[in-house]
Amino acid sequence: MGFFFFIIVFLFHYSKAQTVPATYVFGDSLVDVGNNNYLRLSLAKANFPHNGIDFPGQKATGRFGNGRNAADFLAEKVGSPTSPPYLSLVSNKNSEAFQNGVSFASGGAGIFNGTDEVYHQSIPLTRQLEYYSLVHKTLVQQLGGPGAEKHLSKSLFAIVIGSNDLFGYFRSTKLRSKITPEEYVNKMIVTLKDQLRSLHAYGARKFVVIGVGSIGCCPAERGKSLSEDCFQEMNDWAIKYNDGLKSTLQELNSELQNFNYSYFETYTVLQKLVQQPASYGFVEVKAACCGLGKLKSEAPCLPVSSYCSNRKEHIFWDLYHPTEATHSILTDYIFNGPPEYTFPLNVKQLIAL
Repeated sequence: MGFFFFIIVFLFHYSKAQTVPATYVFGDSLVDVGNNNYLRLSLAKANFPHNGIDFPGQKATGRFGNGRNAADFLAEKVGSPTSPPYLSLVSNKNSEAFQNGVSFASGGAGIFNGTDEVYHQSIPLTRQLEYYSLVHKTLVQQLGGPGAEKHLSKSLFAIVIGSNDLFGYFRSTKLRSKITPEEYVNKMIVTLKDQLRSLHAYGARKFVVIGVGSIGCCPAERGKSLSEDCFQEMNDWAIKYNDGLKSTLQELNSELQNFNYSYFETYTVLQKLVQQPASYGFVEVKAACCGLGKLKSEAPCLPVSSYCSNRKEHIFWDLYHPTEATHSILTDYIFNGPPEYTFPLNVKQLIAL
């Protein structure tokens, strides 16, 4: 009786742990788990205190936050370890691990290359896709063509990108004098559409696409306002970008065979947190937990910065990034949220396809 009970329990846990064979993550600092640590010239790093103060072992890992981020929470929900940074696997010559998932995400990355080609501050999405093509080639060598195709068709491809492109536009007088915000956002959407097509051509079938949040309400933007209000023009263009992205995903779903996706409306959910903080356990919606100056928004979270003790009550960890508590709530919506916020399927439903 005891032996059969053990087998049943084992199979239950095993089945829970095998929801997807791998997760491949593309994006920016919201899901970076340490790639930028390997960029020798980059200043866009978080591998120092007080980052990671709530991470297991209180370790600064390169995540831009006090603890785990959405990539960690999503991995936990699908029953797998967090996909490791691509550059760590390459530096350790560990290509066998490609089958378990890889993170290409890089703090500061955008849809466009920006100044990264010159200053090498981050890995832009174009370069992330180049790295993935190398992973794809290795998977075909390891698993064979049909084996790699089957593996990738069941895997998740998470894309969290776009915020840095919008920050870059609104902070560049030169760029704003050359191109209207509408033209710029349209270019973002067209470029990302081509990048998603490229991923599909390399075997991706299940896409988890995260919309841009209300970035005009982050401490960095509120801190520039005497009244500490959100930068509404930036928010308005974030909404327009998201609208274009949703239309693009519908088009790709019609155009490409087996292009399945889950889109998460980050903007709306983050605004719910800001407008109804008490409902989610938050108290502070404007100021960062870690930083310096007004709203702790005048400097990043550095070793010399002060930081709050009530981190679970803060929406923002530093001048740009959410706290672990915020990441956790957002990922709950991503994984199993209602169609009002996560559509046409949530991730749990996407996995079941």
